[in-house]
Amino acid sequence: MSSQPSSITPHAYRVTGRNLGLDLARVTEAAAIASARWTGRGDKNAADAAAVAAMRTAFDTVAISGTVTIGEGEMDEAPMLYIGEKVGHGGPEMDIAVDPLEGTNLCARSLPNAITVVALAQKGCFLHAPDIYMQKLAVGPGLPDGVIEIDASIGQNLANLARAKHCDVSDLTLCALERERHNELVAKAREAGARVRLISDGDVAAVIATCLPNSGVDIYAGSGGAPEGVLAAAAIRCLNGQMQGRLLFENEAQITRTHSMIRADLDPTQALTLADMAAGPVFFCATGVTSGDLLKGVEYPNPHYIRTHSVMMRSESGTIRYMDAYHHFDPHLA
Repeated sequence: MSSQPSSITPHAYRVTGRNLGLDLARVTEAAAIASARWTGRGDKNAADAAAVAAMRTAFDTVAISGTVTIGEGEMDEAPMLYIGEKVGHGGPEMDIAVDPLEGTNLCARSLPNAITVVALAQKGCFLHAPDIYMQKLAVGPGLPDGVIEIDASIGQNLANLARAKHCDVSDLTLCALERERHNELVAKAREAGARVRLISDGDVAAVIATCLPNSGVDIYAGSGGAPEGVLAAAAIRCLNGQMQGRLLFENEAQITRTHSMIRADLDPTQALTLADMAAGPVFFCATGVTSGDLLKGVEYPNPHYIRTHSVMMRSESGTIRYMDAYHHFDPHLA
């Protein structure tokens, strides 16, 4: 028998360029640990402020020259991690999308699915839009291209999805934010025969749930924040799901503002593909603050350690890593 290594098979491990996932995990871990102190205390602003401060400090250790394209708001609206802020201590130019605490209400009320989130892409690859609303539609991997269409009715999308999954519409569960603006969407989905899961907050985790085999979510639909839409798109890219979006404008001033921010080849009112929202190689990282479908929350196993649970995803290799970390903690130095 030959001692020579066999040729590489299609299932061989793929070694690609440097993986920044661990660097990003340190950023989301820091934000999760800081905000978790406010879990259940009813002060969402304090929880968010703690996450922002910790995340910004942690970015100083990351070897990139990053620009926040999705952040905590415009420069005059947020003191830290605002759109256009520079982060990192030097390296390749990168776009950064952050949500220091996705689900501030969830954290404040000690409800499931509060997470801290960072996504990273090459410069110019994230949709650069103001903090407005976005219509979103997402499903998981392994489905025919074009199985969902943002301009189609929810009934038609459910019918197409059921056909692709070889099941009945009654076997499908749609997830949406519980908002008055979604009353018609919910009614039409139920009329079509689908189940509906309503959530109070946290639509990044909810969109990702469409790609998790045991989440019980088949499709996500409805409107929410555009920044959260871009973050969710980055994760969906890594998970090989499908997602479409459309920016929703309240006035002409918002359209004009968006025109000045997005790529010249994009019409602000057009339906957005995954590539429009998050193009090129993408990294996505999240750490749980409160336990949910995606991740366990921050835990305190003993007085000297804090335990965090994170996920790191990379679109280039398709790798998904879960990390369970113990952080030494001296309560006298807190």
